[in-house]
Amino acid sequence: MEVENEDKNFRVTNNNAIDMHVGKRVRLRRTLLGLSQEQLGAALNITFQQVQKYERGANRISASRLWDISQILDASIGYFFDDMSSQTKLASPRKISRDTQKAPEDDFERDPMARRETLELVRTYYSISEPNVRKRLAELIKSVAGTINDE
Repeated sequence: MEVENEDKNFRVTNNNAIDMHVGKRVRLRRTLLGLSQEQLGAALNITFQQVQKYERGANRISASRLWDISQILDASIGYFFDDMSSQTKLASPRKISRDTQKAPEDDFERDPMARRETLELVRTYYSISEPNVRKRLAELIKSVAGTINDE
């Protein structure tokens, strides 16, 4: 789909960087809460395959569906746009011309905050009910990381 705007051609495509970012944030929040794609899909009355497409950015999430997702995942709408890189913001369909720039490639796997290992660690960390124990554990991890990084 092309949109004519002030004598400039802009394109809207699937797998847009912003759609992919929103999908990553859906996945991050869903995983932090320990929900499967099947569970989120059931709560939305859609298939888990549709949830997969949303999380990959292959299908856009409508405003009403994003609202439903935010309610199920107990997150504000703004949460899904948090931590968006400047490069991703520049990949907005209204900002990129068909002939001048490609959307950035998916760096989901390189982002340590999006790795399953990180999500499991955070979920486990917050399952510790005693705040002082969590604080001491965090200090221990920082200390170990500092020792390893100094070598």
